[in-house]
Amino acid sequence: MTVEALESSSLNHLRATMQGPSDSVFEGGVFVLDVQIPEEYPFEPPKVKFLTKVWHPNVSSQTGAICLDILKDAWTPAMSLMTTLLSISALLTAAEPDDPQDAVVATQYKADRALYDQTAKFWTEMYAAPAMAASPRLSDDDEVKVAALVDMGFDADQVREVLRMNGGDQARAMEVLLSGG
Repeated sequence: MTVEALESSSLNHLRATMQGPSDSVFEGGVFVLDVQIPEEYPFEPPKVKFLTKVWHPNVSSQTGAICLDILKDAWTPAMSLMTTLLSISALLTAAEPDDPQDAVVATQYKADRALYDQTAKFWTEMYAAPAMAASPRLSDDDEVKVAALVDMGFDADQVREVLRMNGGDQARAMEVLLSGG
């Protein structure tokens, strides 16, 4: 999973990218989520929705809104953004059709699971293809930072990801890489 600020000056509006869970109809997909951190965080949950279209009973096929208890009344300040994203990933493989966000999808899930699986897999292939969620290219200046960190022995793909997550801050990226993050 990766998380990056949409605006380098703000950590209140983020974009998260997650892989579809293995051995699921979402496998092979790359899903982008919009994450808004309220001023009251961690005392209020982040507001999260899928930007990538998803066929799932607990995700609106129209708006990407997510029905998940920790995004509402089950939130506690002890939870983190990573806990939230991991819970959303887990939700993809553990649908709650009796508490749906999308009634049409939930009805299909309960009435014809094979058709649901086929539709969800099609949507994953159609809307969550890795190329559709690719991160924006780093600037030439950032590529110089990548080269410098690669010369220190770090993996180029990991360096690019960490640089994106840290707004191009080379010093912070190095700290994350050295910490094993």
